[in-house]
Amino acid sequence: MNRIVERFADLRRQGRKGLVIYIGAGDPDLAATEQLALAFDQVGVDVLELGVPFSDPLADGVVNQLAAQRGLESGTTPAGVLATVARIRASSRIPLVLYIYFNLLHRVGVGRFIADAARAGVDGLLVLDLPPEESENYESLMREAGLCNIYLVAPTTPEDRIELIVKRAAGFVYYVSREGVTGMQARVADTIGEMTAKIRAHTDLPVAIGFGISNAEQAREVARHADAIVVGSAVVSRIAQHGKSPGLVPQVSGFVKTLAQARTVHG
Repeated sequence: MNRIVERFADLRRQGRKGLVIYIGAGDPDLAATEQLALAFDQVGVDVLELGVPFSDPLADGVVNQLAAQRGLESGTTPAGVLATVARIRASSRIPLVLYIYFNLLHRVGVGRFIADAARAGVDGLLVLDLPPEESENYESLMREAGLCNIYLVAPTTPEDRIELIVKRAAGFVYYVSREGVTGMQARVADTIGEMTAKIRAHTDLPVAIGFGISNAEQAREVARHADAIVVGSAVVSRIAQHGKSPGLVPQVSGFVKTLAQARTVHG
């Protein structure tokens, strides 16, 4: 069974909420990415999203744009990210998703990239700029490889399109709780309950909610509505703060542990 599907099935049986963490791969370098992934597994992260550095990350706010830039500056390539995934996989079963832009798949060849990702130990792809209507053979290639094709739903997505998106998704549905780009916010959106209800009317897939969750209090609030919470920029900003210092892994994983503890909301 796919590790994402398996993890969410375990969470559902236990009545627990999931924690999805996003970091930029190669920020500050790929050795740190590997160390952080293993540390996150130990503190209770359920799914790790690795942002594959790209020169034009249009869906990302400044914090994650800078992480992509640092990843590119450290020499990180898609092939390097997959090699890092293989090293992580040698000692961890943490579900891994690549957060990626379509141009990087297109450059390699969609079929070849998916096969390489599966071989390395990737569990799913979230292709930011690939809408389901234009995915052509992407979904069938993903199914054949045993990978989950994860799609986004936004606050502005009409209900008929929500239905189309979630019926073609696998693993989980990523609900973007705010309009615009990624980034930390002072408060969570007040439409989360309404929108998650609309999504759940059309699918039994878990709903993960992200974009803007900055601290444990917000994580606790969002967990009331979600099957999983997604935290990215708040973690990435701490990676930027500590950079290549010896305290990087303990400092960042310590913060992530507070999020893991906060999401343990039942019901």
